[in-house]
Amino acid sequence: MKPLALLTFAMILNAGLYSGMAAAAGGAEAGAKLFTKTCGGCHSVGENARGSFGPQLNGVIGRTAGSTADYQYSEAMKNSGVVWTREKLAAYIESPKKVISGTRMIFWGISDQEKIDNLLAYLETFQGQ
Repeated sequence: MKPLALLTFAMILNAGLYSGMAAAAGGAEAGAKLFTKTCGGCHSVGENARGSFGPQLNGVIGRTAGSTADYQYSEAMKNSGVVWTREKLAAYIESPKKVISGTRMIFWGISDQEKIDNLLAYLETFQGQ
C-alpha cells in the first residue's frame, strides 16, 4: 500500500507544480490582452518598441525611471530616483501619482491586484529585449 500512496502523493505534487506554471502563463496571456486595451495606446513592447506618447517598456523591471533615450520624460519622472522593481511598478500601475507626484502620465490606475499581476507577468516576458 505504501508504494501506491507514494505514487498518489507524487502525482498530486506534480499536478500542483504544473497548475502553477499554467496560472503564470495565463497571467501573461491575460496581461497581454489588458496591455493592448489599457496601455498599448501610449506604450509599446517587443522587437519594434519605441517611445511614442509614452516610453517603450521592454526591460522596464530593473530600469531607472526616466532613463530611456527615445522618450522625453517629465522632470518629476527623471528626478524621481525610482528604480522599477516589480513591487514599485505594481504600486505605480495602481496609482501613478502616489508613486511619482508630478508625472505626466494620464492614467487613473488599476485597483484590481490580479490585473496588475497579469500586466507584470506580461511585461516580464520582454525583460530580455
